[in-house]
Amino acid sequence: MQKTVLIVEDEFLIAMDLKAMLERRDWRVMGPVPSVAAALKLLEIEVPSVALLDVNLGDELVTPVAEKLRSLQVPFAVASAYDRADLFGGAVLAGAPNVGKPTQEARLVTALVGLLESPES
Repeated sequence: MQKTVLIVEDEFLIAMDLKAMLERRDWRVMGPVPSVAAALKLLEIEVPSVALLDVNLGDELVTPVAEKLRSLQVPFAVASAYDRADLFGGAVLAGAPNVGKPTQEARLVTALVGLLESPES
């Protein structure tokens, strides 16, 4: 079964870079999408294996997307320059792996694969 990842990132060049990294590793990418509304709309159509979330999407936080993913039991990581994403995006982000921003391909893939292999996912 192919691994599917939802990418929520508002910075176009970063989003395209993340997409390219994951597609090189045979992931199927949903999006990337730049907003909470676009992410929630995609989640109505399909549920991914995992998700990668930017905490700060312009003038909004990714928190509603993280809450929806939790309700769907979809594990997620954040791609953030913040050391503690939960201090900005709320408790729903606590404990989520942070691949950093910018990130390296190996770190990104390791985090997402780890989410898939976690007994909680």
